[in-house]
Amino acid sequence: MKKATYADDNLTLFSETDISNNSVFSTERDVKSPSIDLPDFLKPNTRLKMDGLKFLSHLPTETIPVAFLDPQYRGVLDKMNYGNEGKSREKRRSALMQMSEELIAEFLQSIDKVLIPSGHLFLWMDKFHLCQGFKTWFDGTQLDIVDLIVWNKDRFGMGYRSRRVSEYCVVLQKHPRRAKGVWKIHNIRDVWLERTETKEHPHQKPVGLQAELIAAVSNEGDYVIDPAAGSFSVMEAALKKGRNFIGCDLEGT
Repeated sequence: MKKATYADDNLTLFSETDISNNSVFSTERDVKSPSIDLPDFLKPNTRLKMDGLKFLSHLPTETIPVAFLDPQYRGVLDKMNYGNEGKSREKRRSALMQMSEELIAEFLQSIDKVLIPSGHLFLWMDKFHLCQGFKTWFDGTQLDIVDLIVWNKDRFGMGYRSRRVSEYCVVLQKHPRRAKGVWKIHNIRDVWLERTETKEHPHQKPVGLQAELIAAVSNEGDYVIDPAAGSFSVMEAALKKGRNFIGCDLEGT
């Protein structure tokens, strides 16, 4: 067996022999996305103002390797009920278009149709639904949960008891489920520390983390989609990694 390789001074990864022969891990992708013919009104790398489900209906089936979805969960506001909805720091959040669980399920079903086989969906999740369960949202799809990443925002949030400093990114993969030859970056930690210095949107997400996830499961020039783009942080992340972005938001800003 060849000498072990190291990601850093403290973490031993895999021998070169293991990686090249028997390991389920690889640093190359053997998945290729098909070319896409888009309607003229779906302009890549722009902030489209559009309904997300209508946007998804215009995408060809099984053409997209990676999608993101960051819903505005109506369930959180209903269940937690801090009493400050529409006031002070919660004013911007409550002004957003709310998504019912039935609507979120529609989004997941539509994303499932446009993802390529073994494609990935990164679903931003709140603590309430993570604990309560959300499996029914993707019943009847070819999506399976394959991982979970915790984003440490390094700033205090709300909370009756513990104060929220984290959000959660659920990683789903379309069948056939596999890592080797699909996921090519293996130093993404499952607890990711990244502070967003500016917050132009109440649901601002970390560009750095999203960029690494995009690089892990797509090739340069591939399309990345986000049908509820908010601040369009996914577009920024995709462009950083040489990918094309197609996405929209009801506000288009």
